[in-house]
Amino acid sequence: MENTTVDSVAVGQSVHNTGFSMWDLFLNADWVVQIVMIVLLLASFWSWTIIFAKISKISVLNVKADNFEEAFWSGGALDTLFERVGARPKDPMSAVFAAAMREWRRSSTKSRGGLSHDLRATLQQRIEKVMHVTVNREMDHLEKQMTFLASVGSTAPFIGLFGTVWGIMHSFQSIAASQSTNLAVVAPGIAEALFATAIGLVAAIPAVLAYNKISTELNRYAGRLDSFVNEFMAIISRQLEGVE
Repeated sequence: MENTTVDSVAVGQSVHNTGFSMWDLFLNADWVVQIVMIVLLLASFWSWTIIFAKISKISVLNVKADNFEEAFWSGGALDTLFERVGARPKDPMSAVFAAAMREWRRSSTKSRGGLSHDLRATLQQRIEKVMHVTVNREMDHLEKQMTFLASVGSTAPFIGLFGTVWGIMHSFQSIAASQSTNLAVVAPGIAEALFATAIGLVAAIPAVLAYNKISTELNRYAGRLDSFVNEFMAIISRQLEGVE
């Protein structure tokens, strides 16, 4: 009886010394589990960096698109707007407009004597192609690092689960070595192992939610660019119909 009491007190003191704070769980975990935790924490940190950067970028682009559309539909000369945009536009919508205007000016310079019907059709197709290529290039730039968010959202829980499985296996080895199945002996190791899964979920859930939100916003912005392309092509088509 005395030996049992002594063992219980010793186990209780051991658990008390081990601690169940997040820092203690990390320090007392197996080195493999610690690596898993560090990888997940770094992935979560980088995910939040991407999330804040993307949300801020999209917000700024929408404001710039509003300002550009206001200037575009104000009734001023397109050449004046093109000169204001400059050779290096600062937002995708301005870049699409500038690409179309550059192609228009090149063709106008080469065809001072007038354009035939076939040449007008060819020019219209060329300008439309240039605009769509610019839209695709700009959207590819905006969608950079979105794959990382998707990867974190889909793999982080499994990485955390790997750390949990490894930690539980290590706990079972400790149980076998101590030859005790007392819950006080088992609890710290299992808690350390489950902490890895918790970190995996903390990394994955925001990444998935942010990926869906940002993807929706990017698709909406891409649709806005496509609408501008169609509207501008209608203007160009009317201009070309007036060219003899």
